[in-house]
Amino acid sequence: MRLRALALVVALAALLAPVAACGKSGGSGQAKTTLTVLAAASLTNAFGEMKAAYAKDHPDVTLRFSFAGSQELAAQVRSGAPADVIATADEKTMTALSKYVVDPEPFVTNRLAIVVGKGNPKHITTLRDLARSDLKVVLAGPTVPAGRYARQILARAQVTVRPKSEPTDVRQVLTPVRLGEADAGIVYVTDIKDAGGSQVQAVSIPAKQNLIATYPVAAIKDSRHAAAAKAFAAWLRTEPATAILTEHGFGRPPK
Repeated sequence: MRLRALALVVALAALLAPVAACGKSGGSGQAKTTLTVLAAASLTNAFGEMKAAYAKDHPDVTLRFSFAGSQELAAQVRSGAPADVIATADEKTMTALSKYVVDPEPFVTNRLAIVVGKGNPKHITTLRDLARSDLKVVLAGPTVPAGRYARQILARAQVTVRPKSEPTDVRQVLTPVRLGEADAGIVYVTDIKDAGGSQVQAVSIPAKQNLIATYPVAAIKDSRHAAAAKAFAAWLRTEPATAILTEHGFGRPPK
């Protein structure tokens, strides 16, 4: 009888174990939700810092970021890649995704600057200098928001630049200048700030030639976590998120 009773206890324990395990989800009693956020490359450092800040108030949500040029992110959404939120570096790219996203809203702004090596060895002071034949200049490709902005700025200044290369995201413009493989490029002011000033520095572009880049964010319609995706997109417009973005050099979103 004792052996039979012991066997019954063991069997009941085995049946109840999976039920108990289902309740273990970070201590909140709910299963953790992982949100895949597609974000423009220029948001890399700021969004990396946001992960911990968001987790404080949303312990049951884990953020997983994928950074690339906005045009690459848009292509992923169109192809049906699994994702929940997208944040682009321009409104044009987001507008073209209108049938794939829900209620896009601007959440931050940015400006551009000329990036040069530390100490500005080529003595670059204006946009016009970028047309010099002795310079190797890198611009993001024309389909990349930063590349499109750069060309608009150069057109305003009536400057023609023949870039040495045209990478597919703005961070790849910064790298050759940092390594001394290029003399200058046009990037976001936030990229130079995040680089820390150890190997590159900024040459300002006058306001009358510069422009404001507006970044929108939206939940993706096919998200499997619609409510959580909308909540994160909305959080990016709150003061805690704006404070982090401002620390990285971004401007506040338009009212």
